[in-house]
Amino acid sequence: HRRGWVEDKLLSLSQVFSIEVCAYAVMSNHTHMVLFVDEATAKAWTTSEILQRWHQLFKGTLITQQYCRGEEIPDYLMSSLLETVEVYRNRLMDISWFMRLLNQRIATQANREDNCTGHFWEGRFKSQALLDEAALVACMAYVDLNPVRAKIAKTPESSGYTSVKQRVISAKKGKQPTRLLAFVGNSRKEMPTGLPFELKDYLELIEL
Repeated sequence: HRRGWVEDKLLSLSQVFSIEVCAYAVMSNHTHMVLFVDEATAKAWTTSEILQRWHQLFKGTLITQQYCRGEEIPDYLMSSLLETVEVYRNRLMDISWFMRLLNQRIATQANREDNCTGHFWEGRFKSQALLDEAALVACMAYVDLNPVRAKIAKTPESSGYTSVKQRVISAKKGKQPTRLLAFVGNSRKEMPTGLPFELKDYLELIEL
């Protein structure tokens, strides 16, 4: 059931951060994920949008709370507010902050359930940049097939706590999962934000 905690928290955080989930597999003692940092979207957020998102995670400061309530902020405090907003903006597209909140929440829940304190995770997360489309699709397929490779699932679509299962369920309804980065077709000019492949082609690759 703790794998469910990780999956739920991972996907909920992606709705607050400017970090999209491309693929994930929550295993029994570790998690794999492929993430896309959407800097363009984060840089376009208004002050209100940033503060509303940050306040879903933390209380913020007295000034940020006042701003969100629509109260007037004195001129001499506005520069401080705007500096704070830029700090929050950068954190909301930072994988380290994303992982920090994911790990802290799961550790707190697990320690409460076990009635203990101390570290829950064995070590710090490791990350690797994916520099081209070939690396991206190869890594996504590796992640999605982890439960099959580990022999805890017979097929990708039956593997619990994975992105590929979510994609197959949605595809059967003619949709794509709303909490995962969508497939938007092969690379072309004026590409929308999304995975530069066809969903059908990706699922055929996974099946192969």
